[in-house]
Amino acid sequence: MSITKQYLKTKPACKVTFKLSAEQLADAESVSLLGEFNNWDPSALPMKKSKKGDFSASLTLENDREYQFRYLVNGGTWLNDDAADAYLPSPLSYDHNSVIRL
Repeated sequence: MSITKQYLKTKPACKVTFKLSAEQLADAESVSLLGEFNNWDPSALPMKKSKKGDFSASLTLENDREYQFRYLVNGGTWLNDDAADAYLPSPLSYDHNSVIRL
């Protein structure tokens, strides 16, 4: 798992790329990135699968904020990101959500 942050020079925003390696998701057919930035909508940000089997997605987010997020694998398994800046308890379950700070 990796998160790459590229701060934009022209506006107060950051292009963030989320990546999950094929080794971590050996049996994954689909992965979606859900979070506060897309109202936790499973269809809003499906991650793209590369020929090597890695999954990735990029989006531009506002600076000086933090966002909770998680990955949804094959429509039923939730994953957090090892590269997250922090983890917070989910308001909906006993799980924790990954957090990215910009």
